[in-house]
Formats: sequence, C-alpha cells, structure tokens
Amino acid sequence: MINEERLQKRFIELVEIDSPSGHEARLRDFLKDIWQQRGLFIEEDEAGRRLGGDSGNILIRVPGTRPGPAILFCAHMDTVEPGRGIKARVDEDGYIRSAGETILGSDDKVAIAALLEVYDCLQENQLPYPDLEFLFTVSEEQGLLGSKEFDFSKLKATLAYVLDDGHPPGSIVVRSPCQNGMEYIVKGQAAHAGMNPEKGVNAIQAAAAALAKMPCGRIDEETTCNFGLIQGGTARNIVADYCKIYGEARSLNEKKLESLSEKLKSIFIEEVERYGASAEVNVKFLYPAVTLDASQEVCRLAQKAASRIGLPCREVSTGGGSDASIINGHGIPCANLSVGMQEVHTCQEQIAVDDISRVARWILAIIEEAVQSVD
Repeated sequence: MINEERLQKRFIELVEIDSPSGHEARLRDFLKDIWQQRGLFIEEDEAGRRLGGDSGNILIRVPGTRPGPAILFCAHMDTVEPGRGIKARVDEDGYIRSAGETILGSDDKVAIAALLEVYDCLQENQLPYPDLEFLFTVSEEQGLLGSKEFDFSKLKATLAYVLDDGHPPGSIVVRSPCQNGMEYIVKGQAAHAGMNPEKGVNAIQAAAAALAKMPCGRIDEETTCNFGLIQGGTARNIVADYCKIYGEARSLNEKKLESLSEKLKSIFIEEVERYGASAEVNVKFLYPAVTLDASQEVCRLAQKAASRIGLPCREVSTGGGSDASIINGHGIPCANLSVGMQEVHTCQEQIAVDDISRVARWILAIIEEAVQSVD
C-alpha cells in the first residue's frame, strides 16, 4: 500500500527545504500547504516568538473513523548545521546521501515524509483509524526547546510515538538519558601581548588548563560529556580577558548526571583560580531521562505492529535525547521509534531507501493495531 516512489520523492523534497534550528518557517509553510490541500487545518503555537525563531510548533488533528486509543506522532522540523542548500542524491547502493558538503537532514525529515505518506495511504485505501495527532516541533536540536513550549493539555492522545532514533527500524527506545547544559566562564586580565604581557591573565590559557584536567567523552556505559563550543579574546595582540565554553553532560542515571556535573564544575573552578583568573559555572537541567517498560501499551502496540509486517523488533537504549522525554514528562506514555538514519549530525549522514519505506509501513501497522485493540 505504501507508494515507495512517492515517499522517496517527498523525502528528497523535504530535505532540500532549509530548516536549521530557529529558521523553520519555509518548511512550516510547505507543510501548511500540504495539509491544507488535504482538507486539514494546522494549528501553530507561539513557540517561535518565545524562542526568537521564525516558526512555532505545528499540530494537525485527524479525526478518527473508528474507535481506538488516540495516538500522537511527533517529529521535529529543524536540522543542525551545515544544513542550508542541501542537495540529496540516490546512490547505486540504495542509500540517499547529501550531494554536497552538508548534512542530509534525514534527522528528522524521514519521519515527516513517512507520516505524510501514511496519511495519504489511509485515505486512498479507506483504511480505518482512531483519532490521530501529528506534532512537528521546532528547535529540537537546541535542547528540545520547541516541545518544552508546547501546551500538551490541548491533546487528546493517550499514547505517543516520536520518530527520531538511528537504530534500524523496528527498534523501540525504552531508555534515554537526562541532560545538563553547562556554561563555563573565565575572567582574566587584559594586557598588551607584546609590551606588558606580565600584567595580563590569559583567560583562554586558564580555560585550556582546566579543560585538560576535566573528563570528556564516554565516562561509563550510561554517561557521557562533551565540550562543544569555545569563545574568547578580542584580538591576537591582547591577552584574552574573557573565555566562555559551552558543554553538556548526559546519563541514563540522574544521580550520575548530578555527580558528574558537580565534578566538572569543581575541577574547572579550582584549575582556573589556580591560574589566577576567576571562574563561573552555570548548569541547566535540559530534560529528564525516559525509562519505559516493554509491557506498556505504547510498546506492545509497536511490537505487534513490527511483527505484523515482519520487522525484527527489539528494545534499545540510546545516548541521544528526543521530544519523547518532554512528552513522557507531561504524562503521555511515549516511545521513540527508530527510523534508520545513520551518521546523523555529520556530512556523512545517510539513510537506506528501504528503511524509509519500513518506517512508513511500521507507522501504518501501529495504527491498524490500535484499531484492532478495541475490536
């Protein structure tokens, strides 16, 4: 029933629409046209205004034709950089890749393409379905910011699926981490680098000394941390009096996250002060961990659906965050389903053409299982 040629064409069309975080308006407008052509109204919230972006989250309600649990399907519209001017190519090995020096954008446009195809398939084949809600969020890549701004009290859904994981389709994420965002600030003393450097305290060098002592990368099987951005100084001939570093820490265990964050803060302040500069560390809790029981209805429906279409099914853990953390936090059981995207957030990102079809068939089977669960 899935029209694979149409699905592939739609996916390529979507990835070639620029939508980096905070600049999702072009994709929003495209989706508004698509859904309005199908007789459905899009609700847009104020998340864009509150976040300083050009688009809010968009919600599409599809009234059901049969009884069954109301289901929310969620995907995010934004991409990471470099994500402008993407051109996709289909290679002979059956993979779609970027044709240039950009990401591909399968994270998360494979999900959007699949949901559009599933809706068309439901209508063309007059298949029964319960109430459906499609939520497309903004600024997910910046710390799930869009979903944090969404009013979940507006939803009918009693269970939900986010489509945003990189394992092979058929994988259900039952554990995902909590995360802290961290800002490390060093204040030194400016001086002329050639005439009197002795009077200066170099904030960049102090930060480097601290970073050299701080753990980074894989901490244990549940925990990671990273320093991803550094800014500082004003000119090459001035001893830098300021430096800022942005980092993060994640763990499947909240106590480990708290312990690691405190350790990083303590080392940073101690080493910076040892160098004669002053330090400030700001820690922000970004989102909670998710732990699902495989026996929960939201997982069982996905398991049965995978079995229905012959898709190997397994429960997995991930180190990545998703909107599922926020949805679960609002009391709606939500599983993150894998869509097969590979090497995401890099210019080597790719996805198999067959996996795009598997994702669409899996979503369709979940809807069919939801209807049959009340027959």
